[in-house]
Amino acid sequence: MRKWLIPLLVLVALVGGYAWWQSATGPTATAADASLISLLSEEDTAGFTRATVPGAIEFPRDLGPHNDYQTEWWYYTGNLETADGRPFGYQLTFFRRALTPADSEQSVEGSDAPIQPSTFSLQPSASSWRANQVYLAHFTISDITDEAFYPAERFSRGAAGLAGAQADPYRVWLEDWSAEEVAPGVVRLQASTEEVALDLTLTQTLPPVLHGNEGLSPKGPEPGNASYYYSIVQQETAGSVTVRGQRYDVMGVSWKDHEYSTSALSPGAIGWDWFSLQLDNGAALMFFQIRREDGTLEPFSGGSFITPDGEVRPLGLDEWQLEVADTWTSPTSGAEYPAGWRIRIPSLDLELSGQPLMANQELNVSNVYWEGAVSFGGTIGGQPVSARGYIEMTGYFETMKGRL
Repeated sequence: MRKWLIPLLVLVALVGGYAWWQSATGPTATAADASLISLLSEEDTAGFTRATVPGAIEFPRDLGPHNDYQTEWWYYTGNLETADGRPFGYQLTFFRRALTPADSEQSVEGSDAPIQPSTFSLQPSASSWRANQVYLAHFTISDITDEAFYPAERFSRGAAGLAGAQADPYRVWLEDWSAEEVAPGVVRLQASTEEVALDLTLTQTLPPVLHGNEGLSPKGPEPGNASYYYSIVQQETAGSVTVRGQRYDVMGVSWKDHEYSTSALSPGAIGWDWFSLQLDNGAALMFFQIRREDGTLEPFSGGSFITPDGEVRPLGLDEWQLEVADTWTSPTSGAEYPAGWRIRIPSLDLELSGQPLMANQELNVSNVYWEGAVSFGGTIGGQPVSARGYIEMTGYFETMKGRL
C-alpha cells in the first residue's frame, strides 16, 4: 500500500509546472489555465482499467508501465553505509498519473474535444509534446551522521523523451534521474541535485514478492478498489552517495515496490503507516495500516512476511500488534509523527522495537509526509535479529481532504 496521496501531489505539481511552461513559451491564457486545472483535478475513473483478478502479474512485462491504469509508481528505498560504518538512507521514486484513459479523445495538448476547444489549444495534435501521462519523482538522501535531510522533487510530461518507463529492457526515468537494467537482475539507480547525488547498483537476490492475493492487494471493500503490487527485497546494493561535494563509497540493501491501480482510499480514511523492514537473517517484512477518522484501522490493511528463501506469507490486520513508543514534532510543519515503535507478530514469534535513524526525515514538497530510514532490533523464534528499513507516514499534517 503506497502513495494513495500521490495523485494529489501530481495534480499540484503539474499545475505549477504548466504555469512555468506557459511563462517560458508564451503568454499565459487564463481560460486555458482554468481548463487544464479542471482536467488535472478530475477524479472520474471511468474508462480506466481496474485491478480485479489475482495472478495477473507477469514478468518482464509488468516491470514496465500500465498506462490504462490511472496511477502507478516504482519505489526504491535503501539503507547504506561506508566501510567505516557511516550510515545513509535514500529514496528514489517515480510516479505516473494518467490524465485521461488511453483510448480517450482528451489530452493535455492539442485536443479539440471535449475540453473547451475555443480556449484550450496549446500545441498541434501531432506535436511530440502531446501526452496524457505525467510523471513525478521524489529523491531524498538521509545523512545520518550529520543529521541532514535532502529532499527533492521533479515532474514532467511523459512525452518528448522527458520522462517515461519501459519493460524490456527495464527502465524508468524523469530527465536524468533513472532506474535502468544493466544486466539480468541488476539495476542501476542515478539521481542528483546541486547538493547530493546517488549512483547505485542493485542486484536481485530473491524472486519478486507478490503481495495480497497473488499480487492483487485490496484497499477497501468497493469492487475494483485494489492494486497490483509486488516488491523486490533484500537487493544487494553498492555504489556511491555524494553529499555537498564529498563522495562516499557505500554498500547495503535496497527495497523496490511497484504498484499500479485505478483506486482510492475508502471514505473516512485519512492516511497510512507503511513499514518495510529487511532483517539481517535474510527475511523481510512489509505491512501497512490505513488510519480512519474515527480512530479505527481499515480492515483491508495488510502485509507480507518473506522468508530468507523467498517464501511469502500474507498477513492480515489481526496478525500484528503495533504500539507507538515515542513521537516527534516537526519544526517545519508542526505535525506530530510516531518516532518509536514496538511490533509483535505472534504467529511468527517475532518481536521488534525500533526508531528512526534520525528524527527529521519529513518531505515538504508538493505535499507533506514523513518517509525515512529506521533501525529495529528484537527476536524471531527466540533468536536475536536486527532490521533496517524504511517507514512512510501520511495524514499527520494533511488528510486526503486537507490539513488536520
